[in-house]
Amino acid sequence: MQIEVCCYSLADCFAAQQAGANRIELCGGLSDGGLTPSTGLIRLVKQQISLPVYTMIRPRGGDFVYDKSEVAVMQADIQLAKEAGVDGVVLGCLNPDGTVNEQLTRQLIDIASPLPVTFHRAFDLTRDPFEALEAIIRTGAVRILTSGQQPSADLGADLFRELVTQAADRIEIMAGAGVNARNAQLLAQTGVDALHLSGQQTTPSPMQFRSPTVRMASAVQGEYDRLGTSEEKVRGVVVCASSKASA
Repeated sequence: MQIEVCCYSLADCFAAQQAGANRIELCGGLSDGGLTPSTGLIRLVKQQISLPVYTMIRPRGGDFVYDKSEVAVMQADIQLAKEAGVDGVVLGCLNPDGTVNEQLTRQLIDIASPLPVTFHRAFDLTRDPFEALEAIIRTGAVRILTSGQQPSADLGADLFRELVTQAADRIEIMAGAGVNARNAQLLAQTGVDALHLSGQQTTPSPMQFRSPTVRMASAVQGEYDRLGTSEEKVRGVVVCASSKASA
């Protein structure tokens, strides 16, 4: 059972590594659900972290239907990520009708080659998960990250079992969204190949002066809270998932 941790900083990556994770998904844009991280962050992580690092390729928040200018940015970001030495990339493209944009996804996977590609939770916004599974297999992606098309992975357990059966080892299925030590073993027993979590914890900002009026963004996270990966939370999932065979 592979454990992948979604990290937004170098400190997050150190916490994931210390906790026993197997792989890192490196992102920026926490409030947007994960965007392409800076090249500087990618390079520092590759210099200082020994785990395989997959980097998110997503130019903005919102939907997964991209125009020509956004595609050009994604292409350039893939090239920069390869030059920085990443071990894989994470992406996903849809059509307006809720199907997988196979042509664009395959084009981006070709650019990423020979690096492996994970198709991210855009999968959870498709109209038919079984149709989408076959489409993603055809693109050449090696893995799908999904919550089972539910708000959290523990609610998607039934779909995980069906996807694993249909995939028949042609592609990996990785469960993510709300994964924690309480549900890790249950999710592992569905037959998925990996679990994905951020293990986030909130710590207070060291700022002493706090403006009562000014906000830098409309995001849920405030200026005086810091979100980061909890080594303890990740280790809890590692331990629970690894004990599935004895359950």
